Amino acid sequence: MKIRLFQFNPIVGDLVENTNRMIEAVKNAKSDGISMILFPELAVCGYPPMDLLERPSFVETSLEMNRRLALAADGISVIWGSISKNVDKPGRPLYNSLYMAENGRITTVAHKTLLPTYDVFDEFRYFEPAHEFVVKEWNGIKLGFSICEDLWYNDNEYHRYTVNPAQELKSLGADWLVNISASPFSKYKPNQRLEMLLRHCDEEQLPILYVNQVGANTEIIFDGDSMILNADGRIVERSELFTENYIDAAWNSDKKKFESVTQSKPKPFCDEERQFKALVLGLKDYIKKSGISEKVILGLSGGIDSALTATIAVEALGKENVIGVTMPSHYSSSGSVDDSVSLAEKLGITIHKLPIKSIYDSISHVLEPLFKGTAFNVAEENIQSRSRGILLMSLSNKFGYLVLNTGNKSEMAVGYCTLYGDMAGGISVLSDLYKIEVFAMSKWLNESYFKREVIPWNTITKPPSAELRPDQKDSDSLPEYEILDGILKAYIEEKATVDSILSLGYDSATVKRVVRLVDLNEYKRRQAPPGLRISSKAFGIGRRLPIVQKWTHVQLNSLILND
Repeated sequence: MKIRLFQFNPIVGDLVENTNRMIEAVKNAKSDGISMILFPELAVCGYPPMDLLERPSFVETSLEMNRRLALAADGISVIWGSISKNVDKPGRPLYNSLYMAENGRITTVAHKTLLPTYDVFDEFRYFEPAHEFVVKEWNGIKLGFSICEDLWYNDNEYHRYTVNPAQELKSLGADWLVNISASPFSKYKPNQRLEMLLRHCDEEQLPILYVNQVGANTEIIFDGDSMILNADGRIVERSELFTENYIDAAWNSDKKKFESVTQSKPKPFCDEERQFKALVLGLKDYIKKSGISEKVILGLSGGIDSALTATIAVEALGKENVIGVTMPSHYSSSGSVDDSVSLAEKLGITIHKLPIKSIYDSISHVLEPLFKGTAFNVAEENIQSRSRGILLMSLSNKFGYLVLNTGNKSEMAVGYCTLYGDMAGGISVLSDLYKIEVFAMSKWLNESYFKREVIPWNTITKPPSAELRPDQKDSDSLPEYEILDGILKAYIEEKATVDSILSLGYDSATVKRVVRLVDLNEYKRRQAPPGLRISSKAFGIGRRLPIVQKWTHVQLNSLILND
């Protein structure tokens, strides 16, 4: 018997097309002699569907697509994820379910037991947890069904569950563990995922079929990484990351193990390549699936952030769909303009030059009666940034381009960005990359990916600067990025206390200032465009902190008093 795991890339809400594509995959699998094909969690509606689940027409259409998909199970067994109704018991109105169809009809429906409600997940908002476990006999083999979090069990920092679904399925006589997933990508997720699956092989001594969603839906990126493992923990098949594909394995009933069919040998990625591939996929699917625009536009400042954003955009969308605009001001160096032009030439994209000096002078003239007698400060600096935002949004409105925001996580964290200026955009590509990671990825692209200078080396090596006043450098306002990013990672991703950050050897005044800046600028981040998530704790839907709060100030004031 040959088994196929189809690493599917659905579009949230595209119920008919998702189903049609799965039906086509079922037909192809049948032609290839496959006995059973598996699709990921909520494959019919895509993950996460969020409040679409509250719309009755969405629910009814999903159920109809389940019936259509079941009809395709003719001479082949099909397993997929979708929603089902909770009609008999109190609780929430829906289940997150696994369906199995044979001979043109649905023969088994199993529900998800462990419903994550942390970080980007909010499943208790919509779903009722399973109240029983399902083992289904198929061709003499007992299949133990689970969905995503059911296998992660207590492999997360947020929640400790009292039940282990894998152990429960083992106790019910399961021969295989079958898991359909929509498990999002983060920087270290592939290794964590493998460790989790190997632990189950060791504890339950069962083979595992694990099929995961691939693709991106709004902020969340899914890497796929589907796997077939034998009971001894040997990986029989493992899919390529970040691409829709399938893997096949054959079950040897005499040896009680799977044997490779597709001979998949996914390429190992370094950290920079894995993150680059994730961001390319995230932007590509955001543009393709949203239908907002086929073309994107961004400001090219001659700095590292806009250079990397443009490079990712070209990789994701093609050079013909990326437009750059350089907008020099009084304080822009000739080198910055030259670097922008050089980047555009190397990437093969169109670039326009729109100086903002006259705009700046005009706004300054209007404000002069009110600003008279005051010192030049951030108000005048930000006129420049907002002037650039006006030009980019005007081009967006006129020609239908989507503006790419180029800000990084370090800047977003401490508010080193301008509302209605450089924070403009429809999607933020680098908002989950710290500045030191931006530099590391840019160097890797030149040295290892392109093996030539694409991002100008001058852009990579010169001191970062917003160029909003004479001879300005980021380090005039912020700690050096190696220090800043270390503090930010500890505070944001590791949720470390100020005391524990200080124990790492950072300067006390610097830590307190950075922590205060992070929390004071929550109001800015609420107004930022959605950003592509590649870490375990990104700004956006997975990080929910109040704008109006005093906890940080109480903590810091207490520490200051104790100094």
